[in-house]
Amino acid sequence: MSTVTRIVLASHNQGKLHELQAMFAPLGVQLIAQSELDIPEAPEPFHTFVENALAKARHASRYSGLPALADDAGLCVDAFEGLPGVQTAFYCTQFGYTKSDDNNRRALLEQMQNITDRKAALVSTLVALRHTDDPEPLIASGRAEGEITRELRGANGFGFDPVMFIPELNLTFAEMTDEEKNQRSHRGQAARLMRELMQQRWLK
Repeated sequence: MSTVTRIVLASHNQGKLHELQAMFAPLGVQLIAQSELDIPEAPEPFHTFVENALAKARHASRYSGLPALADDAGLCVDAFEGLPGVQTAFYCTQFGYTKSDDNNRRALLEQMQNITDRKAALVSTLVALRHTDDPEPLIASGRAEGEITRELRGANGFGFDPVMFIPELNLTFAEMTDEEKNQRSHRGQAARLMRELMQQRWLK
């Protein structure tokens, strides 16, 4: 029987917390946002999703003394050779905007205004640690491919959901229900893999 009942989520993002709480509820563990424990955000100095997620998980576990789960996610645009990638959260700041989801979407649509290749992918890498020095972190990744729209569509979700169009469904992520999005999204894919890993390794 598992002794893991509480896991600190290494994020201050309420959208991520809402999505991941729903996805991990079947395991019977409680996800606690690090902001509830007064844990500051971790530095993210690396150039890959997995390195940043690992750094964030270690940081949250060190401060809380709890097992930790971290998500590092971003948008990889084909026409930009995979950028903004790990710098997605700060994408708009290089164009003079203050950091926000609204400004990130605005900057992206402006920068892609005359680009015909709209292919892009949202990527999520989840890392889970039993403790700060866990030598065997659990790692799960998900990738959702689609196209960048030319205008905002839909009011659900957060981040780039209103501009990430999934051609097979003829919907953006922001036009989907929570259930539809979680089934299809990069974070949903990663969470399902992570749940399986936790069940096999932590909860058996």
